[in-house]
Amino acid sequence: MQNSKLRRQIAWEAARLMYERQESEYYRAKMKAARKLCQGWAKPADLPSNTEIRDQVQMLARPYEGDRRSENLQQMRLTALALMKQLAPFRPRLIGSVLTGHIRQGSDIDLHVFSDTVEAVTHQLDQLGTPYEVERKQVRKNGEQQTFNHVHVQGEFPIELTIYAANQAHYVFKSSITGKAIERTSIPQLEQFLANEYPDLDIETALVEIDEKIDRFQIYESLLLPLENVQQNLKYHPEGDALYHSLQVFDHARDEQPYDEDFLLAALLHDVGKAIDPLDHVAAGLEALEDTISGRTAWLIEHHMLAHGIADQSLGRRAHRRLRESDHYDDLVLLGECDRAGRQPGVEAPEVDEAIEYLRDLNQMCG
Repeated sequence: MQNSKLRRQIAWEAARLMYERQESEYYRAKMKAARKLCQGWAKPADLPSNTEIRDQVQMLARPYEGDRRSENLQQMRLTALALMKQLAPFRPRLIGSVLTGHIRQGSDIDLHVFSDTVEAVTHQLDQLGTPYEVERKQVRKNGEQQTFNHVHVQGEFPIELTIYAANQAHYVFKSSITGKAIERTSIPQLEQFLANEYPDLDIETALVEIDEKIDRFQIYESLLLPLENVQQNLKYHPEGDALYHSLQVFDHARDEQPYDEDFLLAALLHDVGKAIDPLDHVAAGLEALEDTISGRTAWLIEHHMLAHGIADQSLGRRAHRRLRESDHYDDLVLLGECDRAGRQPGVEAPEVDEAIEYLRDLNQMCG
């Protein structure tokens, strides 16, 4: 096999591994691809560069993601600018695929911020009411062990803040892909970049819309958490509180239809009204969720109590016939099965933040 052909094949296989999230690092992806294609050891000259693999990732992304990729790129750049303005005291810099345009499904918005303490940055996020998680990562770099502080900000798009010491704001960071100085932009530079890239875009209006945009996943979490204090009739719900029940139902639904966001939301949120109005929890839940769920999800929640009448044949013929006329009838029956299965005392169930994170990731992946 000619070297150039083998090199291209290794690059393509490594790109596939990274696009499908089986590998996250270029080196591991290319070595795994080389072992598969060469049935053992590969010569260094046969190994593609990180840039070659990145280009192959982009070629994979284009046919799968189409126009949505361009729309997401613009929105991700605006989201980056909005957060950078909020974190201005820490001299943020946008780097990575959102800046260069090499995004793919699941790409992060990568920002460098500069502060001598992680707490100063997280305090600012707390003031903004922005959910986040802190990760301290041990990495061996340049022959020595280093600790990197990352803050993962939750929102419409995943954002990773890497925190460096304040005196490193002017340090020239090298790219792991090209070995050259990384491309990065400050707030004024990003504003000018966006003006050039999207001449018809009103940036200030777009930023206001982002600032006013409701994070529906935070709404879901705020409606779920009070369910922990809603104790149910043990005759019908021996598992206990309504939150534990809802998370069990979500887990069963995820096993059945892991990529159906509408269905999973109906499973997770079907009982949120119990913490608002126990006498009419369906109507209360739908009112609280108004404008944050699809019509299909709303229909499933609205009729989920009738699913039990279908199962035990207590539902009247006319009512049953009306339900059968809906395109969502089979989903309703399945939701009822998940609802009844989610009533087991002592079984494992996901935490609220795990369920919300799964739905965020699914929304990002499937749009």
